[in-house]
Amino acid sequence: MPAADQQEMVPSTSHMMKTTKRGRPFLKDTLDLFATLIVSLQLTTHKQYFRTFPNSFSTDEAAQNLASLKFSQSNRGPDPRDKTRIVTTTTTTTFSMTRDMAKAMCQHFMDARLIENAADPQSNLFKDRGTYVLTPKGLHVLERFITKNGINSDHLQPVFVSQPICIKLLHLERRSVDDEIIVTQSVITALFRRFVGRQPNYPSSSSTPLDTFQEYHERSKGVPLMDVQERAQPLLGKTAVTTHKYSFAAVTALEWLCDFTSVVGREEGAEMAAQFVRFGLITLVSDKRKNNDSAIIFTVRGSAPGGNSPVSQHGEFRCTAKAIYRITDEGKRVAQWDGNRPRDSPQSSSVNLHAERSSLENSTAEGSAPSTSGDAATNAAVSKDAKIHRRISMAEKLNASYEAAERKGTKESNTDRLNSILEEAHLRSLFREFLKSNFCEENLSFWLDVEDFKRKFNITSSAIASTPGVRPGNKATPGQAAMERHHESLIQTAFQIYNKYLAPSSQCELNIDHGLRYDLAGYLNDVMTGMTGKVFEGQVDAGQASSFNATQLQMMIRLYERIQTHVFRLMATDSVPKFIKTPQFLDARSYMGDADSMDSDVFFLTKPPAPPGLNPSAEESGGAYMTISQQAKEREHRQHNKDTPGSPEAS
Repeated sequence: MPAADQQEMVPSTSHMMKTTKRGRPFLKDTLDLFATLIVSLQLTTHKQYFRTFPNSFSTDEAAQNLASLKFSQSNRGPDPRDKTRIVTTTTTTTFSMTRDMAKAMCQHFMDARLIENAADPQSNLFKDRGTYVLTPKGLHVLERFITKNGINSDHLQPVFVSQPICIKLLHLERRSVDDEIIVTQSVITALFRRFVGRQPNYPSSSSTPLDTFQEYHERSKGVPLMDVQERAQPLLGKTAVTTHKYSFAAVTALEWLCDFTSVVGREEGAEMAAQFVRFGLITLVSDKRKNNDSAIIFTVRGSAPGGNSPVSQHGEFRCTAKAIYRITDEGKRVAQWDGNRPRDSPQSSSVNLHAERSSLENSTAEGSAPSTSGDAATNAAVSKDAKIHRRISMAEKLNASYEAAERKGTKESNTDRLNSILEEAHLRSLFREFLKSNFCEENLSFWLDVEDFKRKFNITSSAIASTPGVRPGNKATPGQAAMERHHESLIQTAFQIYNKYLAPSSQCELNIDHGLRYDLAGYLNDVMTGMTGKVFEGQVDAGQASSFNATQLQMMIRLYERIQTHVFRLMATDSVPKFIKTPQFLDARSYMGDADSMDSDVFFLTKPPAPPGLNPSAEESGGAYMTISQQAKEREHRQHNKDTPGSPEAS
């Protein structure tokens, strides 16, 4: 799968996508290519087996787009030779592959649980003449790609609105050489806690069927558990019926790991489950398969600390339909299900963890006989003690700001509170409702619109299926044409903001300082009069704005930023003190504390990696971090408010 990178005046180069020893592309390449493909597609309604599937795509559509896919990225910044000018650098990457290669790539997308067969979600094969939809995990990956690259995603909004999105996706760091997960005890602890959840996740016994959103939300809390009864076996001396609590099916565990973590298939999920066994967190209850049933058993090896440690030298996980596992006492202790979460207790597995590396090579073995198993050849090395860094929750942050108010004064405290409100999707949604009820919602809307505009200005991207026959050197390449259209859309956005919030008698006119309004109007008058020869009358139409260049847009952004600062100060001093006294805010604080709400879209569960280049000779250390879908969080919070009596949504 060659990819060609090109910039203006630079010859194009070609390279093959890196693959692992198992033949799959590296995870980052897989995710980037998946998101690029989806952005280039027009997801529509397809029919199959007398059923209709909205927001879907066909095998042919995916193969045709992957045959010649272009991804253009534009970065804007000051000219090194003239700081007053803005220069734009555009890079276009072209992916090219045959139909068979495209189908193989889509199979990797399925293995990673980014897409699924719309008519048969249980199918694991990417087929000809199939219809496919995005999974909640796929939507999470797509949302982050769009946000990071500043892509116009209006055509994808119906998908984000109508389908479940994975709220929290756990990422396991990988070796740069072979893309294998770096296994340490801190990584396994973080993964296991996410796997089993904050509390045992027993499915609800309610007779009312759950919709797709509710069902997915319940699964996201942790692997679904059940109680398993083992019959009396007099011949073996077991006369009583034994009940195994906190049990789960092996297949269920693999599905959960594929859906809610960055593992790229059931094989890798089975390796992580085998590590749970090795670390003494889960154990086999029963495997009642028939003698002629085939068995796939994954075995991993590593060093054991010895003493009373529950960690053993090897662990195996049986991937059979009948295999049942349960969470051990050690697993319950590591999961901290008792609700007691000590910060510095020597018994807590969150501190003074024995970090251990296991390179998982050749860890897959498949066989047709029940006893077939494969050992993972591993090189384990004991490293320094590692600690899971405890993240300060948003609730604690807000409580801390209350304490700080007594010591530092109200003004600084309200600034901190507003920053926290703007960062946290739940609180931002509530704050918007509060401002709306006080007829000043335009302050928050303007601040957010300018933030989004600045992000899109600094980095913008587009992904399209290119037209065959266009030479890469031609200036009219589809990628460059798309970037030109995006520049035009930026100009439109800049003046939509002006006409909506700042023009005289505008729809949502801001109440700002006269000096700020005078400076902005003066600049626009000079520019527009110079370009059109007409007197500037306060409103800007699309025809007048078409001649704006990147440097003039940069000046507009600077003026908008000054107004942003004024609006921020106004919200902090006037709106925030009133908002924090409302019942909705107080309820949200307690809800966020219980639900472990996140104030950032990325946070580390283990020690963050050192910046590259500081110690090139040091070994790579494993880590785990979580990414948060902001759209899913906002939707969950709106649903929570809707179900809470007295909230604006409920009323």
